[in-house]
Amino acid sequence: MDRKLFSKDLSLVVIGQIISLFGNAAIRFALPLYLLDLTGSSALYGTVTACAFIPAILLSPVGGMIADRVNKRNIMVLLDLFTAAVLIAFSLCMDGGDVILFITVTLMLLYGIAGVYQPSVQASIPALVGTEDLMAANSIVNTVSSFAALIGPVLGGILYSAYGLKAILRVCVACFVLSAAMESFIRIPFQEQASKGGILKTARSDLAESIRFIRKEKPVIGRVVLAVSGINLFLSAMIVVALPYLVTEVLDLGTWQADRLYGYAQGALAAGGLAGGIGAGIFADRLAVEKAGRLVTACAVCVFPIGAALLLCSSGVFVYGVMTVCCFLIMVFSTVFTVQMLSFVQAETPQELIGKVIAVILTVSMCAQPLGNAFYGVLFEICRGCEYAVVLFSGVSSLLIAVFSFSDKR
Repeated sequence: MDRKLFSKDLSLVVIGQIISLFGNAAIRFALPLYLLDLTGSSALYGTVTACAFIPAILLSPVGGMIADRVNKRNIMVLLDLFTAAVLIAFSLCMDGGDVILFITVTLMLLYGIAGVYQPSVQASIPALVGTEDLMAANSIVNTVSSFAALIGPVLGGILYSAYGLKAILRVCVACFVLSAAMESFIRIPFQEQASKGGILKTARSDLAESIRFIRKEKPVIGRVVLAVSGINLFLSAMIVVALPYLVTEVLDLGTWQADRLYGYAQGALAAGGLAGGIGAGIFADRLAVEKAGRLVTACAVCVFPIGAALLLCSSGVFVYGVMTVCCFLIMVFSTVFTVQMLSFVQAETPQELIGKVIAVILTVSMCAQPLGNAFYGVLFEICRGCEYAVVLFSGVSSLLIAVFSFSDKR
């Protein structure tokens, strides 16, 4: 590894992300699964996970504005500590009152925190490495993030089935406190920007400036973001709802423990992200934005074997295997695409706009996710016994979006 690239500060960012994202992956795995175990309702599951995305969408622009105007290290440290406090509060309240309400509020807070947190992480990378190393640095960050996300659901599934939700809560609190302690030693170059009036006036001005940049100076970013929003609506949301619902409620898995198998499937998604991050680093010089549509098309194509297996095969274990492999491949292609686009945005955006532009991109692309989660939750409930039709619908819709959105950019 290039010593100039792998500096002490970038190393601390990477290690802090491993620990923090492990905690996030474990708790985001456990809380919805606990809800599904309590109710058995895919519609309620989809609705709750949809609500969880709303704060992330609303707060991402705020996170982008803060990331460009406040020391990014301080943002990461404070938000990790706040996340630990949220989990402690939930663990104290979960045994009394409306647990469904507590789960919903906790998930909304966790996703809202992530909405503010992520622009700071992404905006810190160009401040720590040169333009020529952006693809490699993003590859490293995505690889270790995927590694943390790989371990989180797997260990989460084991801990959940063996010791229950409270054990996972204690482990996650420790993760966020440790991550905050490590991040406090990071030194990220920071230049204070002049305020443009009051808070609201400054926020409006920053948002308008970032939107103008995307629309006028780099319209290719806007076109791709809209396409990704469609993919989030029809593909990503389907996977988010389908995995826990099919594994724990639909497939006949014999003597296998469904909770653990769901954890392994989530781990396969993270392993795909890990492989995709490594692949993006290895093939960085060969990745062109003009060919990004091929990666999105490959993601859509991988959905069809899942629908075919649900339709044609009666073995739950076989269907589970097909679904896990396809989800792995989807994550490989989508992670390479994500690294590619992030590096392009970071390289083409002025330093004083990076946080805000990334926040706008995250906000627009996430808007479709809660709608998709609620939509598929209801759709799976309506189509009980014909789940293959829902999956095939997702594949066809995603493929059409990929083909028509990127056909003129190859």
